Amino acid sequence: MGRGHRKRHTGEVKARVALEAIRGMRTINEIASECGIHPTQIIQWKKEVLAGLPGFFSKKRNDCMKAEEVLKSRLYEEIGRMKVELEWLKKNHGLRGV
Repeated sequence: MGRGHRKRHTGEVKARVALEAIRGMRTINEIASECGIHPTQIIQWKKEVLAGLPGFFSKKRNDCMKAEEVLKSRLYEEIGRMKVELEWLKKNHGLRGV
């Protein structure tokens, strides 16, 4: 490859290489040599993964909380519709005090 020609790596490759670097079982240079990726790039991917971990867990929690709020909202809407229908039925069918 000539200078300035960048090779694109998939997210899967980046994750695998970054995890290998995080594990520390082999040196960055050993990983770089085996994978044909510059050591500086591996160090960068490792930093990105480590920096993103706290956000991963808080995002997961936030997603759960949002899903719960959506569910609650839908349930309250349904309860409201059912109350309106019940009142309409009582009114139109002469059902008082039910």
